[in-house]
Amino acid sequence: MRVISQGVLGAALAALVVMGAGTAAGAAGGVDDGAAGGAVAAAVGGVAGGAVAGAGGEAAGAEADLAHHGHVSLWDGRVGVWLVTENHGPSDVVDATVRLAFSAPMAGGQELPPGCLWSSSRVVSCRTGALPDGGAAGELALDLRAVGRPQELTVDVSTAWRAGGVDRNSLNDRHRVLVLATGDPYVF
Repeated sequence: MRVISQGVLGAALAALVVMGAGTAAGAAGGVDDGAAGGAVAAAVGGVAGGAVAGAGGEAAGAEADLAHHGHVSLWDGRVGVWLVTENHGPSDVVDATVRLAFSAPMAGGQELPPGCLWSSSRVVSCRTGALPDGGAAGELALDLRAVGRPQELTVDVSTAWRAGGVDRNSLNDRHRVLVLATGDPYVF
């Protein structure tokens, strides 16, 4: 049995409360600029993943290197995102969430694939499911409409949450992609 100090548990609970408040604001139509949400997700992943994961049966401090790769296109106010999430190991990941934050708002009323939800008009979060060591999640494809017809936008791709484990190589799971309205695929 692993003992968790009250300070660590309190920090994890505080981060969860803040994250829940941000999600509620996003669901109510609030604007999420991504900075606070990313910091909170990193805090929750670091604290909960490293300290609390031991309670769920995974070894505390287990390492799993998540990577997101794909491409983004922009044409006629439409945004296409194709993404694959991989786990380079050495440990399995029970579940994870990838976060896509757009610099321009997306039009309302758009349906998303199963496992995805709108966090705000600029943020989509998608569940990857289980990622075994050396495994990949199926391809995620989004076909979205932006508000208006932007000539360019940026997309921030990042791991928002993972069930347990530590990712010491966050360079391959955080990307900022500048996309011009040419219809060309911008690879990350």
